[in-house]
Amino acid sequence: MKKIFSCAAFLFILSAHLSLYAQTVQHIPAYTAYAVPVEESNEDDESNIFSQKDGIQHWSDPAQQIQFYFNLRQAGQLNLALTMKNEAAGNVLTITAAGKSFTVAVPKSKTFKTIPVGTVAIKEPGFYSVFINAKNKKGTSIAAIQSLDVSGAATVNMHFNTKTRRNAASVHLMYPLADSVKVVAFYNELTIPEHADALHSYYMACGFARGYFGMQVNSPTERRIIFSVWDAGNEAIDRNKVSDENKVQLMAKGQNVFADGFGNEGTGGHSHWIYNWKTGTTYKFLVTAVTDSAASTTSYAGYFYIPEEQHWKLIACFKAPKDGKPLRKLYSFVENFWGVNGQLLRKAFYGNQWVRTETGEWKELTQSTFSYDATGRAGDRIDYGGGVENNQFYLWNGGFKTTTTKFGDVYNRQPNNAKPQIDFYKNADSAAEIKKELAVITDAIANKTITVTGSSNNVYYTILKEGDGPQVTVNDTLVVNYRGTLWNGAEFDATADKPATFPLKRLIKGWQLGMPYCKQGGKIRLYIPSPLAYSIRNLGVIPPNSILIFDVEVLEIKAEGHSQ
Repeated sequence: MKKIFSCAAFLFILSAHLSLYAQTVQHIPAYTAYAVPVEESNEDDESNIFSQKDGIQHWSDPAQQIQFYFNLRQAGQLNLALTMKNEAAGNVLTITAAGKSFTVAVPKSKTFKTIPVGTVAIKEPGFYSVFINAKNKKGTSIAAIQSLDVSGAATVNMHFNTKTRRNAASVHLMYPLADSVKVVAFYNELTIPEHADALHSYYMACGFARGYFGMQVNSPTERRIIFSVWDAGNEAIDRNKVSDENKVQLMAKGQNVFADGFGNEGTGGHSHWIYNWKTGTTYKFLVTAVTDSAASTTSYAGYFYIPEEQHWKLIACFKAPKDGKPLRKLYSFVENFWGVNGQLLRKAFYGNQWVRTETGEWKELTQSTFSYDATGRAGDRIDYGGGVENNQFYLWNGGFKTTTTKFGDVYNRQPNNAKPQIDFYKNADSAAEIKKELAVITDAIANKTITVTGSSNNVYYTILKEGDGPQVTVNDTLVVNYRGTLWNGAEFDATADKPATFPLKRLIKGWQLGMPYCKQGGKIRLYIPSPLAYSIRNLGVIPPNSILIFDVEVLEIKAEGHSQ
């Protein structure tokens, strides 16, 4: 009998302890809530409604709803209250939670008062929301709210964000590669599903150790293709503090692309092209890298395929100092870069990933690893996920959805065997670029900076020495001495100890168009616009969109039909 009494006493004490624990009030800070429509901000991008010091202040629009979100890990009773005040009496709020609505009056008070709202029954664990609407407004504001206060059995081990940062956690896919694989190009395809393209989103396709490349939703009317490369050094905020030797250098950019520097999240070179990308459409991204180990630099170029035109477009090419390494640490991400709408779902599909090695071989990437940022690591937000669907990797964040995803999860997809087809010569800016470069050449002719003998199909030439042999034809193999320079005079290639031998048909179009104006024994100078040379290709010593100048001496023509 004594033993039975002891067990009963223990159960009573345990029950009382759990009951007391369940009644512990959890104060969800009002500065972690959201306004719909979103609130305005001041000049420093600080919210005009939410602040860590005051919670919700200056809420004055009755058409604006306030939303709280939290995760309940067990069923049971949930008691709701609001700690609030207002300078005027008469304002009334409607609070909706778990399918029930309550009406409460905002107290007229100079100090915060806790006002009971009501009780709801939580039938199963998961994410829940509390929406607050104003029935009216008297005075200059509707209510100042310090916190949403919850208690009851359902609050045991509950989760909610306590930080002022209201962004969803950034989520990443890392693509593992052996260090022995020297990557010179990284290709990825990106699709955003319908209703997953919330404002203030960055869907990044091709990330690497020195930069990233993807697309953003920047405003209700503007979307961008973004390509950025980080400076060397450790400056995190102010690019003006970065020495010139550590700054990346813009080598080239596409038509109508904006390029400048950036700061506040590291520093570097930034470029973007305004383009109204759409949900449900698959977009192709390509990053290339050309290394110069002697100078310890790497030139990175970002290319975007425009499906409406079926052409590639150069976004920009940056030369990164203190590098000299190929592409590495490849990844993709989904980011919510401003927290005013961090409650919304964002999602992206990534498919058909490939890398090209320095030997020219394309290799398909079929594995990725999930990770998240400091917001995820701290456990501030737990609504995120990744996986494989329809043989594509995917990432999502926000939306306050339940997840089973864990940091370090590994995903595998089946090979597509659909190697990228890259043709830069008929690119999106070819017509505009050749027009611009021809203007540079003809202006130089008009200003007598250069002199020319003639032109052929947009290649200008100067006969430096008349030859006495046969005329060159496009079918010939030529033995030549030559020197190639950029428009600024920088030499990028030349014959050295012995002449070079080339079948003319295997050379760039500009040579094929210009060399037939030269004879054996002669010397010619060619001015070749980039669409007839290397176009938007990134060759390192030859940046994309470069006018090339060649001085060529024809020593011998090897071809049938010519007398030697």
